[in-house]
Amino acid sequence: MSSTDTTSSSWWKTSTVYQVYPKSFNDTTGTGTGDIRGLTEKLDYLQHLGIDIVWLQPVYVSPQHDNGYDVADYYKINPDYGTMEDFDELLKGLKARDMKLMIDIVVNHSSTDHAWFQQSRSSKDNPYRDYYIWKDPAPDGGVPNNWQSKFGGPAWQYDELTGQYFLTLFDKTQADLNWENVQVRKAVRDMIKFWADKGVDGFRMDVINLISKDQRFPNDDGSVPPGDGRKFYTDGPRVHEYITEMYEEVFGPYNMVTVGEMSSTTLEHCIQYSNPNSREFSMTFNFHHLKVDYPNGQKWELMPYDFEAMKQLFSDWQTGMQAGGGWNALFLNNHDQPRALSRFADDGDYRAESAKMLATTIHGMQGTPYVYQGEEIGMPNPVWNDVSEFRDIESTNMYRLLQEERGKTAEEAFEIVKQRSRDNSRTPMQWDASENAGFTTGTPWIKVDERYPSIHVAEQLANPDSIYYHYRKLIALRKQVPVLIDGLYERLDDAHPEVFAYARTNGSDTLIVVSNFSQRSTNFTFSEAIWKEHIAGKTHELLIGNTEQAPDLMQELSLSPYASYMWIVPQKNE
Repeated sequence: MSSTDTTSSSWWKTSTVYQVYPKSFNDTTGTGTGDIRGLTEKLDYLQHLGIDIVWLQPVYVSPQHDNGYDVADYYKINPDYGTMEDFDELLKGLKARDMKLMIDIVVNHSSTDHAWFQQSRSSKDNPYRDYYIWKDPAPDGGVPNNWQSKFGGPAWQYDELTGQYFLTLFDKTQADLNWENVQVRKAVRDMIKFWADKGVDGFRMDVINLISKDQRFPNDDGSVPPGDGRKFYTDGPRVHEYITEMYEEVFGPYNMVTVGEMSSTTLEHCIQYSNPNSREFSMTFNFHHLKVDYPNGQKWELMPYDFEAMKQLFSDWQTGMQAGGGWNALFLNNHDQPRALSRFADDGDYRAESAKMLATTIHGMQGTPYVYQGEEIGMPNPVWNDVSEFRDIESTNMYRLLQEERGKTAEEAFEIVKQRSRDNSRTPMQWDASENAGFTTGTPWIKVDERYPSIHVAEQLANPDSIYYHYRKLIALRKQVPVLIDGLYERLDDAHPEVFAYARTNGSDTLIVVSNFSQRSTNFTFSEAIWKEHIAGKTHELLIGNTEQAPDLMQELSLSPYASYMWIVPQKNE
């Protein structure tokens, strides 16, 4: 099967996924926390947008130290979100609308509240001891090695009961599972099968490329930045074997759509993870393009984003995945990232043009597009007034560490966290201009952005030129225009300082996408070779644009601030 196969076994190639962060989507009970029924209530909205697959983030029983990514029971629904009956109703509502459900599976680690861990820590000879990664202290009594947690501090927690440390690559309450243990792998597959049997159509696998660790657990000598141990567990020695086991038993037989979230991964591994011949995942998330504003790879430092690096990364992954038969998940936003609108464009005077420009640029590429809740109405980063408004454990940890360990002032630390916090994307969905943006009748678990009275769904639905309708058209085009699925990618902009331009070609048609990423007007000229090969002497049609003008496809284009266009050029002479 090639990467452009769109048979029933790869139905998700023409699909668009909508990511729901349930805690902040829609609250039907007045608790201030979104719930499953709140999602069911909005299915008509998602169907109208054109969504095929809804990705629901974790709603399992959890102490919520990491907003549900610390699972205490994989088989039960957290009462804060509703009941299993509510979940079944959601599935029923989706099926009635010919939409599919993808749920989050978090199995690099579990909560320390999970029964497996409670058993595991009870004694060294408990049958569950080997479900987790336990190590003796170093000779000096300290941590077993110098690996660092992704959330700051050492990646090990000491447990006095048995005098050993357990591995925690994320929060100290998220204990890494030991995938070397065949019983762990079977337990995970049984759990995934449980949800597949319920009627779930797919899975998003959280940080799944971290499940195989180098069993020597060596110190990191710092020779490969950032020197925090990740080189010993990222895309680890047995990771492909473990994923293929899941494919053979569940993903393949059930024809599931699956996406692997890949932390600090490589193109070569993502080709293997997503090439159908490997029998692993349908597609992969990689995050390299979302690190182009990290100075020297440091998330908790600020700098303007490197536009050329972003274009090069998108282009490398487009051409590389195509050459290797892999498949991309296309995205700029998710629950772990600040809003792309505020980060890479203009969330003020040019908010609508910027949001449409970013969408057109992403949706023109090869892969399955992901829309994160609120992105389709142009939600920006919220206004933060005080550090007490943050709820994310990573953000509050880093606010403290930036001052204690990096010598930042409180003001400097707050400015960094304001721009970098995951809470930027977690504020409540803005449905209308009523109190709390129509999200809840209670007190929201996290603040609502104070600009909601002018940025909300009702206002967008009433305006045929809105960001929402631009997204709706892009989503429809993916089903109507084959070159969006199978066209080979070619970058066209030759390092232009303001413009990102590329083509997609499949022999029948050429798709041309040109986007001005700047706040000023600029000109863009196609090279003579490109113009002659793809465009000269041929008819063309503007499929979508974000300005009142519908410009002709000329060799030299004049682009207003954040202007973005997508043309199709049939490859036959008129």
